[in-house]
Amino acid sequence: MIYTGLDLVEKEWPKRLKGARVGLVVHPASVNGRLEHAADIVLKSKRFKLNAFFGPQHGIRGETQDNMIEWEGFKDKKTGLPVYSLYGNVRKPAPEMLKDIDVMVIDMQDVGSRYYTFIWTMELCMQACLENNKSVVILDRPNPIGGHITEGHVFNAGYESFVGQRPLPVRHGMTIGEIGNYLKNEFYPALDFHVIKMKGWKRRMWFDETKLPWVLPSPNMPTLDTAIVYPGMCLLEGTMLSEGRGTTRPFEIFGAPFIEPEKLIKRLNGFKLQGVFFRLMYFQPTFQKRAGKLCGGAQIHVGDRKKFKPFKTAVAIIKAVHELYPKEDLWKQPPYEYEMVKMPIDILAGTNRLRNDIEKGERIDKMEEWWSEQRREFDKTVRKEFLMYEL
Repeated sequence: MIYTGLDLVEKEWPKRLKGARVGLVVHPASVNGRLEHAADIVLKSKRFKLNAFFGPQHGIRGETQDNMIEWEGFKDKKTGLPVYSLYGNVRKPAPEMLKDIDVMVIDMQDVGSRYYTFIWTMELCMQACLENNKSVVILDRPNPIGGHITEGHVFNAGYESFVGQRPLPVRHGMTIGEIGNYLKNEFYPALDFHVIKMKGWKRRMWFDETKLPWVLPSPNMPTLDTAIVYPGMCLLEGTMLSEGRGTTRPFEIFGAPFIEPEKLIKRLNGFKLQGVFFRLMYFQPTFQKRAGKLCGGAQIHVGDRKKFKPFKTAVAIIKAVHELYPKEDLWKQPPYEYEMVKMPIDILAGTNRLRNDIEKGERIDKMEEWWSEQRREFDKTVRKEFLMYEL
């Protein structure tokens, strides 16, 4: 049996914070095993008093569908409590938002990738709480794609954005509580910080092995299959290729109107990628890039998730398209996630080296060497210090 931090919040609440006024940071997947939302559970607590809600990208219950759609705060009809947006005019809680609370309780399901913005909302909450003498309690949850596999580049200084504020591999292999532990110790040592750990979770577990219910943490993360491909396929947001938003299988489906699926599949098969099969297809996105246009492309089918490398796979897709269609304008232009100058693909990759290597025709195994070397160094010198769960 797996117990999340939310399941254990009453039992494991820090004694020194008894009776504290709480601000709760939640999203749609902030539920327990019985699908009760954290807002309802925390509201009934006798250990502390709920005074406000805070919502990240997409809102506290999924109010916004698309990415980069801002939303503004409102009053919760059920409780009458304020709901503050952390994806609107502000990303970081303002002092006036914190005036009636003593503790920020953060309960958000991450999906195991550096691009996913919830971990960076957590960091900005940590910053604000340190500056305003507030405490932070993280209710920990599983990394749905396992806490034992890492992949991809650790981004370079100068490429900070809301899809990467601190050094982490693209596939980081950590829980949100472990990332909070890393951020606190490396960057905010004076913060009063607590993690309510899970019980029963092991690092090698995938989400479907936990027996916990999957709830969409964001509108375009409908299944565990989506989360498995996301650490690579989110790179396509930095291109003019559709990453499948506006279809029923976002990030698993990809393509563009100019792509001939048979040619693309043949080129992709030449990379001999492990654990993955590409099924050629045509599709028509209903919104976002290429909306209403017939696109040629493929769907990713992961046959062996233990061998599958999502980051390498996505780089192979972008490289294949670049080689097959050199006259097409492949790279999306700024702005992207509030970065107005740097290329979106560079922001996502955390470096311009990936784009430059693709443009000059570098072999994919040579590219993998440099990003793997950086990942191994981070794992060895930083990540291992903050892991809280056994394999």
